[in-house]
Amino acid sequence: MSSISAKSDKDAGAQAGAAALGRHARPRIDRSQWIGLLYIAPAIALVFVFFVVPLVMTAWMSLHNWPLMGGHTFIGLDNYVAITKDTRFWNALKFTLYYTVIVTIAIFAVAFPLALFVEKPRPLNGLYRTAFFMPVVVGFASASLLWAWLLNVDAGLFSPAAFRLGLTEKKFNLLATFDPAFWSIIVMVVWKASGFTMIILMTGLQSIPGDLMEAAKIDGASGWQRFTSITLPLMRRTLALALILSVSGSILAFDQFYIMLRGGPRNSTITAVYWIFTQSFVSFKLGYGAALSIVLLVILVVISLVQLRLLRNPEGT
Repeated sequence: MSSISAKSDKDAGAQAGAAALGRHARPRIDRSQWIGLLYIAPAIALVFVFFVVPLVMTAWMSLHNWPLMGGHTFIGLDNYVAITKDTRFWNALKFTLYYTVIVTIAIFAVAFPLALFVEKPRPLNGLYRTAFFMPVVVGFASASLLWAWLLNVDAGLFSPAAFRLGLTEKKFNLLATFDPAFWSIIVMVVWKASGFTMIILMTGLQSIPGDLMEAAKIDGASGWQRFTSITLPLMRRTLALALILSVSGSILAFDQFYIMLRGGPRNSTITAVYWIFTQSFVSFKLGYGAALSIVLLVILVVISLVQLRLLRNPEGT
C-alpha cells in the first residue's frame, strides 16, 4: 500500500510539474507585440469591414432570390444551377480569358524592356521613369473617356488626323467592328498599365546582386545567357507578383468596355464583370449577380494559385 501511495504521489507530482512547465512554456506577448497589433488594427478593421463582411453578404445573397425592391426568398443553390445554363455568362467568361491572355502578354512585352531601360543609371533616368509611370495615376474611367474621345470618328484625333493627312480616303470608326475595337482597347490598357508593371519589374531587377552579374560577364556569359540564367530565375517572385496583379486586373475588366464600347459591337465585348453588372443593376437580379460574383471569385483564386505554383522557386518557396 505504501509503495502504491508513493507511486501515486510521484505521478501526481509529475503531472503538476508538467502542467507548471506547460504554463511557463506558453509564449507570452510582450509590450512591443501588443503595440504592433495596435498599429495593424486599423488595417485589420478595414479588411474586415470592406472585404470579409461584403464577401459573407454576397455569399448569403447568392442563396436567395433577391430583387432590388421587395422582400427576398431563400432558394438554396438554384442561382448556381442557373449559372450552368447561362450561355451568355460563359461566352463573356471565354471572351474575358481571351482578353486576359492577350493584354497580359502585351503589357509584359512593353513593361519588361522599359524596366530594363530605366533600371540602369543614365542621365534623365528620373524623368523617364516619371513619364512612363504617369498614365498609371490616371483612373481607368478617366482613361477610357480620354481614349473614347481620341477614337471618335468625327470629333476625335486619330480618324480626322489620318483623313486630313491623306492617309485614308475617308474617316473611319475604329470602334464599329470587333477587331479594331478590341485592339484599340488593348493599346489603351497597355498605355495605362504597363508603367505599373514596369515599376514592379524594376524593383526585382534592382534586387539582383551586381557582383553576380559582373562575375558572369567576366566568365564570358553573353547578355542573353545572363538574362536567362541569372535575371529570370532570380526574379521568379517578382514575376509572380506582377503576373498575378495583371491577370487579376484583366479578369475584372469593366470600365473600358462599358465606357468605350458599351459591350459592342453586337455584344461581342461583354466581359464577365460586365455581365454581372447587367444582371445585378440592369435586370435587378441581385441574388443571381451575387452567385455570378462568387463563381468568378473562385475562378480567380484557382488561376492565381496555378500561377503561384508554376512560378515558385525550385526549392518550393
